[in-house]
Amino acid sequence: MNQAASKSKCIVLLLFLSFLLSPVVLPAQQLSLAPSDFTKDGAWCWFSDPRAVYLHGSQPSVVSGWVKEDGTIEAGILNLSNKTISTLSLYDQLEKDDHDNPAFLPLAGDKVMAFYTKHVKKYVYYQSITVSETESTVTDPITFDPISEEELKKFPLKQVTYANPFQLKAENDRIYCFGRWTGYKPNVMWSDDNGASFTKSRVFIASKNWDPQNRPYVKYHSDGQSKIHIVFTDGHPRREKTNSVYYAYYEKGSFWKADGTLICALKDAPFAPDQATVVYKATEASGRAWVHDIALNDQGDPVILYARYPTEEDHQYYYANYYKDKWVDSKICDAGKWFPQTPEGQYEREPHYSGGLTLNPVDPNELFVSREISGVFEIVKYVTRNDGKSWEQTPITKNSTYDNVRPYIPRNMKKNDPLVLLWMQNEKYIHYTDFKSSIRYLITP
Repeated sequence: MNQAASKSKCIVLLLFLSFLLSPVVLPAQQLSLAPSDFTKDGAWCWFSDPRAVYLHGSQPSVVSGWVKEDGTIEAGILNLSNKTISTLSLYDQLEKDDHDNPAFLPLAGDKVMAFYTKHVKKYVYYQSITVSETESTVTDPITFDPISEEELKKFPLKQVTYANPFQLKAENDRIYCFGRWTGYKPNVMWSDDNGASFTKSRVFIASKNWDPQNRPYVKYHSDGQSKIHIVFTDGHPRREKTNSVYYAYYEKGSFWKADGTLICALKDAPFAPDQATVVYKATEASGRAWVHDIALNDQGDPVILYARYPTEEDHQYYYANYYKDKWVDSKICDAGKWFPQTPEGQYEREPHYSGGLTLNPVDPNELFVSREISGVFEIVKYVTRNDGKSWEQTPITKNSTYDNVRPYIPRNMKKNDPLVLLWMQNEKYIHYTDFKSSIRYLITP
């Protein structure tokens, strides 16, 4: 072999080795499985949660629920073994309002409890579901007035909305249920007999000066052991020009800041928002906020998703994780505007209704957002490998005819569970009492 040919081969070999050692940027992976209907008739809000849970009994399932067009509260059971879906009516024609969707609490075996309310009415409704491969069953709903007359004297407004149930093993399996009840404020009640009965509720967050129109919005997450994590706002972004985001957690009968500083005991509640840990302090320039999800990272620290609104048509999604005693707050993406279909010539009644976003509860480096793309709300998967500094994107829905909003991954998820992504698809959504929606699902590979 002559010297020129030998040199040429060396160059080719070096180029080949360089190609092997260089990072290769691949296009975003396309999901191969097609979404399916969990129900063709159902809608949900995002402040009654968990609106879907995994059930790890003899019939591994995902249990979810929604409000039908006729106001019926319905539960759906997706059998993860054979991919069949069954439905149960929980309450026929309760009220057509998406705030009324049920929230679920897995119990031992094949049982799950469902909790729901009407919107700013009177009662909490709850009942038990037993999941079976042949025929699942549901008990009659218990209608319970959670309002304490003693609390009502201090916060004289009686309006019951939302339900958020959790169970803590460290407290002898006590069941807590949170909601916006007495005084238009966050409340909590509990049961020490596995849900057979509940105490009257207690207000646990309230501003120092009584304001009947002020209503903090809250998202919750629990490990099911000893803690319930709480992320919340000053109030509704429509009323609070600098609606900020705060965090606290409940454990051992008290509320605590993120660094473990005591806020107050449950018996001494309520506490004011600014007594908790500030996650995001809003200004009129940076935009008022609303909360969307919370989960825990591998270290047990909270990760929070929320939206900012520099203007009502400029919704922005943010990711905040608690790291070394401080919040690392990173922008995910621009989300577009509100998703309700504003009638021509009318103003939008809910301009802060973002498409929504949700965390993977066992891997909060992965999340799913609904954002406006070419005039339609699509679901997009985002993954970060550096605490939110940068994001990889994968489309879940594309070129949709209808808006895809309010994504959610069931809670009570274990590491080996398939990831089931749920979301609401709107043929029509004018208002929370005027909709034609379905709930879609995708079992991701």
